[in-house]
Amino acid sequence: MTDAERSVKIRKLNDTFRRSLRGGRLIITQGVFTKAQEEITDLLDAVRRFEDFDEGNDPYREHDFGSLVWREEQVFWKIDYYDTDLRFASPDPLDPHVTVRVMTVMLAWEY
Repeated sequence: MTDAERSVKIRKLNDTFRRSLRGGRLIITQGVFTKAQEEITDLLDAVRRFEDFDEGNDPYREHDFGSLVWREEQVFWKIDYYDTDLRFASPDPLDPHVTVRVMTVMLAWEY
């Protein structure tokens, strides 16, 4: 499999997870957690709808990072690939049997 083919497959897995929040774990930081439930829901909807990928935020074309302005606040989200024990990096992000996707959503000032 070429690097480009691999990126396409990883991108599809990441987009599916980001849009559905199924097949992985979601982490929201303390700054996000302190928002009202309706605001958190609105923010997660904005992350789901995010499509503004470019060379700057997606150099490997895997759709594993995004930055957006939400209610006048800069927000980052990032998908990482862990092993099933959530201790180390996944040995193969393409294999759901050995990978847990973890998406962290944070306010930029928390970074």
